[in-house]
Amino acid sequence: MGFSRLSVIGLFLALVAVTFLLIANFNQNPDPVSLANDAPAQSSSPGLVIVAAGDIACAPEDPGFNNGLGTAERCQMAATANLVASANPDLVLPLGDNQYERGELANYQDSYQPTWGKFDIISKPVAGNHEYYGLDKNASDYFDYFGPVAGDRQKGYYSYDQGDWHFIALNSNCEYIGGCEMGSAQQQWLKQDLAQNNKACILAYWHHPRYSSGVHGNQPQMGDLWQTLYDGGAELVLSGHDHLYERFAPQNTQGELDREKGLRQFVIGTGGKSLYPFKTVRPNSEVQAMGVYGVLKMELQPDGYRWQFLAANTDEFQDQGESPCH
Repeated sequence: MGFSRLSVIGLFLALVAVTFLLIANFNQNPDPVSLANDAPAQSSSPGLVIVAAGDIACAPEDPGFNNGLGTAERCQMAATANLVASANPDLVLPLGDNQYERGELANYQDSYQPTWGKFDIISKPVAGNHEYYGLDKNASDYFDYFGPVAGDRQKGYYSYDQGDWHFIALNSNCEYIGGCEMGSAQQQWLKQDLAQNNKACILAYWHHPRYSSGVHGNQPQMGDLWQTLYDGGAELVLSGHDHLYERFAPQNTQGELDREKGLRQFVIGTGGKSLYPFKTVRPNSEVQAMGVYGVLKMELQPDGYRWQFLAANTDEFQDQGESPCH
């Protein structure tokens, strides 16, 4: 049976109306799958946020302590703690010499605890040389303050996974734990730890920097551990000890530029105690900041990382960037 001319016109008008409704609905509710396909390869989410610095809290008897508030020249642990809070981190890494002058428990309780101690529940520390300057030379007050989270008291090194990353906390106070050279207990433990790791990205941290342009300079005792990390595919090393901020390009054990497999190192001895000058700028040192207190904020993604230095006492210095994992 055929259709009349009016029926055909009516059907055409109905199809037009339905088409306009579909277009309007699409504009209001675009397909989420199509949007995801257009998204950048790297997520814009912050991932795992960590904050790190070393050389942090003055002793209460320090002339710059000022009831814990510090002065413009020293004892800025309260100001850097405020920066930690502003970053809203998932993890805080105190990089050693966390409490001066000898890591005394009473000073930890009176100076470190009211400032950086606010983050103890998410902190994974390492010990510095000042923690080992106590009378017993075994950092006992440091281990008493942090408890089991600081690792075995006889070792002070440990590892853990968080998010998509593997973290390795090493002890650079080599003379107190049986050495750091090839074949030492710590080096053998590190080699085994790396062999068992199943994370794509690795971050290691300790107190004495393998490379530094500061007054303490390069720390050769960490060379064999650096080599072990290099062989194990690690990405990043964070250290303190020199009271300054410095960023190095990725390097191998000989201090040579190696963007394919090298370790990128940050020196962040800017946690509050005091600041040092630079001495000799080392090869592959990309950024140096003197006279700046602050912390390093990092956003760790499944396949890379972003960094940003947060300064406490100036708006004139900035350092930020990003890099993929190996």
